[in-house]
Amino acid sequence: MLETLLYPQTVAVIGASRNPEKVGYAFMHNLTRSGFKGTIVPVNLEAPDILGVKCYKSLDEFPGKIDLSVIVVGGKYVKDAIKSSIQAGAKTIVVITAGFKEVGAKGADAEKELVEVCKSAGVRLMGPNCLGVLNTHHAMNATFAPTVPPSGHISVISQSGALCVAILDWAASQKLGLGKVISFGNKADLNEVDFLQALADDKETKVIAGYLESIKEGDKFLRVAQEAAAIKPVVILKVGITQAGAKAASSHTGSLAGADMAYGAAFKRAGVIRAENFEALFDYALAFGTQPLPAGNRVVVITNAGGPGIMAADAAESMGLRMVSPSEATKAKLKEVLPPTAAFGNPVDVIGDAEPERYIKAFELVQEDENVDAIIVVATPQNMTRPLELAERLAAVHKGKKPLLTAFMGGEEVIAGKARLMELGIPNYPAPDRAVAALKAMVDYAAWRRRPARIVTRFPVNRRRVERVLQWHIRSATQQVGEVEAKEILKAYEFNVLGGALARNADEAVETANRIGYPVVLKISSPEIIHKSDFGGVRINLANSEQVRDAFDLMMLRVQRRAPNAYIRGAYVEKMGNKGREVILGMTRDPQFGPMLMFGLGGIFVEVMKDVTFHLAPITQDEAMQMLMGTRSYALLKGARGQAPVDLLAIAGALQRISQLATDYPEIMELDINPFIVGQVGTEAYVADARMTLAKPAI
Repeated sequence: MLETLLYPQTVAVIGASRNPEKVGYAFMHNLTRSGFKGTIVPVNLEAPDILGVKCYKSLDEFPGKIDLSVIVVGGKYVKDAIKSSIQAGAKTIVVITAGFKEVGAKGADAEKELVEVCKSAGVRLMGPNCLGVLNTHHAMNATFAPTVPPSGHISVISQSGALCVAILDWAASQKLGLGKVISFGNKADLNEVDFLQALADDKETKVIAGYLESIKEGDKFLRVAQEAAAIKPVVILKVGITQAGAKAASSHTGSLAGADMAYGAAFKRAGVIRAENFEALFDYALAFGTQPLPAGNRVVVITNAGGPGIMAADAAESMGLRMVSPSEATKAKLKEVLPPTAAFGNPVDVIGDAEPERYIKAFELVQEDENVDAIIVVATPQNMTRPLELAERLAAVHKGKKPLLTAFMGGEEVIAGKARLMELGIPNYPAPDRAVAALKAMVDYAAWRRRPARIVTRFPVNRRRVERVLQWHIRSATQQVGEVEAKEILKAYEFNVLGGALARNADEAVETANRIGYPVVLKISSPEIIHKSDFGGVRINLANSEQVRDAFDLMMLRVQRRAPNAYIRGAYVEKMGNKGREVILGMTRDPQFGPMLMFGLGGIFVEVMKDVTFHLAPITQDEAMQMLMGTRSYALLKGARGQAPVDLLAIAGALQRISQLATDYPEIMELDINPFIVGQVGTEAYVADARMTLAKPAI
């Protein structure tokens, strides 16, 4: 796929220039300097040749066919340049020129015309407003970047041309090898999905690194990214995160689910490694590109300094890696080769006067330990360290079965050692925490690759009951589904809902309470009142008919005063449930990626701490359990500080049922079960309150 973009035999440069200050000259300079073995076809109205390459006044004069056309002319000439490229046989066209969609409506219209011309001819368009494409494996530099890194196996896709220039310059300074570098700008036609597919199939690419500001086709991106991640690591830095989509949300779930949460959930599902910043993007890519995946999360740190060793240990534990001690057999061998003052646990401290030989003996022993999945070597430049020799000897004895990451700390004293590590394919980081973060990314990706086959459970449900409720709301153009009807829908999906009924007056409230048994809860029912307690619309633990009657009358009086224009349907009378842990379950429909499920503890955990996790539907039971474990408050559910653990499987099952409901009915835009009460294993969890929001009716 995209063979003529990445491996063209004939490249035309329309707008080639003899002026070193022009972009058209930069393209010619880079193409000729890169050692491109194919044919370069510069188009220039006046010059007979540029940098020794014959020029043509138009592509009509060129006797052959071209594969790739790079257009660097002014905006008003781009359309004609595209047409002449198509006539000359181009299968892919790269428009470098800016001034299209990014400048406003007029530019957007012009950009659409370019796409239409290309599509009608079956030609793919990259750009406009981009840097171009580099393929070191094909000796082709069709960019106007001033520097080029060595050839390697990390390929980069980027929406930003300027960032690509920075990446190329940084990689060259670090001697980091890159394979393909693709800057796709406005992505009028070709976008990140196309490039993920192409690089997933590219045998020379071992790691895909990406910088994205937006994702154009959510569903397709998920599918393609997951297929790519199943073959090789995909590391993406996603920027442009906002909460704009949450402003109009009325549910807890919707208000907490911004664009960042949606992308996080999408990446998690697809197996994409998310980089938090530019440094992390290449920290992770470097580790993936040079080291084997770890078999587990057990790491040992070898250091010649206590402080940096503790830094590494703190980072590892905080990120969920296991700092395991070497086996007793390994410890015994370490004691034979290390001085008595060394530390033989984890970190393994070889002491400040350690020369390379001592480091190597410790490393070789730890490398063979079956209890260890990965090793981080930390070195500070003390008198005996000799960083360059240490780097060379580490590379020589590393067997490549377990990942080895290093943190050579310091300045002038370690420069040569760090450079040698890069040359020998061992990733080095300026501080232990960055090495640990890279290893954590590897551990997470390896676990994703080992995950069991996804089996999404389908529960028997009563769809007729759901459709009856939804159709009534659609016919009446009512978007808000209140507690009464929301619980009807949830009952159809086998949620446990306590006995209750809507009461229009005090007599009906007492009658219902007498029928279902005391104590009861009384809650206002109004499509305009979403947060009932804010309006005095909730009374609990009513023990007899007199309390129910008084509570009903007082509630109606208070609510009418606080919300005089609200339509009041009455009050919902419900059996008082057993106490338990309050959790919130929810769903909001992201416009790009579809239904996102939410889980969190109730009360302060969701209101103040925003301790919630999201996952895209549909989910498996394993994924539902991962949602629970993804919260900081998970320990409370498991029974921390002497408290009894709650029924975690009941919560996981409820999330799976919401997942099925959301995928069955795309008209449900938001859903909150808040709270969902769950007790110990053996007790039945139940829905205490619920509400939904439907899509706006089509006009």
